[in-house]
Amino acid sequence: MELNFYALAVASFSTLIVGFIWYNPKVFGTIWMRESGMTEEKMKGANMLAIFSMAVFYAFLMSFIIQSLAIHQFGVYSLIGGDVAHAKPSYAAFMADYGSHFRTFKHGALHGFITGLFLALPIIGTNALFERRSWKYTLVSGGFWIVCFTLMGGIICAWV
Repeated sequence: MELNFYALAVASFSTLIVGFIWYNPKVFGTIWMRESGMTEEKMKGANMLAIFSMAVFYAFLMSFIIQSLAIHQFGVYSLIGGDVAHAKPSYAAFMADYGSHFRTFKHGALHGFITGLFLALPIIGTNALFERRSWKYTLVSGGFWIVCFTLMGGIICAWV
């Protein structure tokens, strides 16, 4: 099973598109700015190229995990230690029978959603508790990652 770097890259860049919409002042941007303590003055002084580049890089790292959670065949591939040459005949038979099963946008989106809900949201929520942030901040930031992971899982899983 090979990594599809194109799918991972597109999924990573999708977080920017979601972010442009999600954090627009007409959507959740105003709430996020108020709850995070961000001001327009702080935003104007930032190196946006560096911020967006690192955001895509981090999303790219996340896409590797989303891929392994959304594509079931990666679990089977990991059982053989990653070297198909040493796999038993049962591996080839399994992949012949099920190699393309559950490889749809809908299925990947489901796994992405579950990952966002049960991994990203609790991480953000825990950080928000210790940083004394509001539940609005937690919902806006956690919701963003739930939507991003849903979209990322769909893109990665469907891109066969």
